[in-house]
Amino acid sequence: MTSNCIYELRAKMDEISADGFLISKPENWRYVSGFTGDSGVLLITATDGFLFTDSRYTEQARNEAPGFTVVKTVLEEDVLKNTVNDLGIKRLAFEKHYITYAGWETLRDKFEEQELVGVSNWVEDLRMIKRKEEVGYISKAQQIAEKGFELLMPSIKVGVSEIELALELEFSMRRMGSEGVAFPFIVVSGSRSSLPHGQPTSKKLEPGDFVTFDFGARFNGYCSDMTRTVVVGPIDDKHKEIYDTVLNAQLAALDVIGPGIVAKEVDLAGRKVIEEAGYGEYFGHGIGHGVGLNVHERPSVGRTSEDVLEPGAVITVEPGIYIEGFGGVRIEDMVLVTEDGKRNLTACEKELIVI
Repeated sequence: MTSNCIYELRAKMDEISADGFLISKPENWRYVSGFTGDSGVLLITATDGFLFTDSRYTEQARNEAPGFTVVKTVLEEDVLKNTVNDLGIKRLAFEKHYITYAGWETLRDKFEEQELVGVSNWVEDLRMIKRKEEVGYISKAQQIAEKGFELLMPSIKVGVSEIELALELEFSMRRMGSEGVAFPFIVVSGSRSSLPHGQPTSKKLEPGDFVTFDFGARFNGYCSDMTRTVVVGPIDDKHKEIYDTVLNAQLAALDVIGPGIVAKEVDLAGRKVIEEAGYGEYFGHGIGHGVGLNVHERPSVGRTSEDVLEPGAVITVEPGIYIEGFGGVRIEDMVLVTEDGKRNLTACEKELIVI
């Protein structure tokens, strides 16, 4: 927990006259408290912070969240409800963007004595701007991912399956210190590479296949995210034209990034290149997103995003072209917005690699 983080949350509470704030989203309670368990809830008040969790995690919680009072939950008693009532909380804020309708019904029935106020993105707004140590964790995760991809390269050849490549990539990254995968890896080849979020199958690589790898490591809870597309030779002019178009689109988008830029301008810069090349209908998704404790988080970097890029934001830039029946290409880097521009956190080669 950082005192500045708590100060900003309490300032938001003051704005709506809330005397309590429940944090239910795991990534958010980790960000605010440091607690890495997978069962719990935080309660922030005007003067204190409480972490509610069960007996599996109480020792861990005390070690990881020393700034919070750890309260053990039990089946026989609604400890959270009783604590909120004992503290005299009257107006209780909660994360309405995260909670389900069933969760809302539970809250409504549990806190009959309180006025419930749904709020959105209070913690996510803070998470958009990374502290120095967070940038370090993301950079380390990226280094692990890139080394894993480098080690994978000799295995990319005709006759190897998508699943085999995904498994080998994950093993390599774990051996180098990745806590796990940032998300289920995308490894798609041939005509399947037109699937932006296709999952690896038993399909084996064939001559002339595009092979797209979208993958990320996780270090100290923080994610990396990158995509590279290679070609299993031989290649033809269409392979090169599509790849070069995507690469030029990415370079155009990267050139726009800087502090104060509205995120949609990054998308529009890359999209313009693809549209002018005649492939606009084959690029349907936004050009990027924020990365941190989640692999997809704010800021949004799509064609309608009004998020403003600020120093400390880490975003991806990942244009693509996907043609059903032929295949697709995506190239993705992670970029840190700095006070005077940007720093690309991805060092991996982007020129077309022919296997």
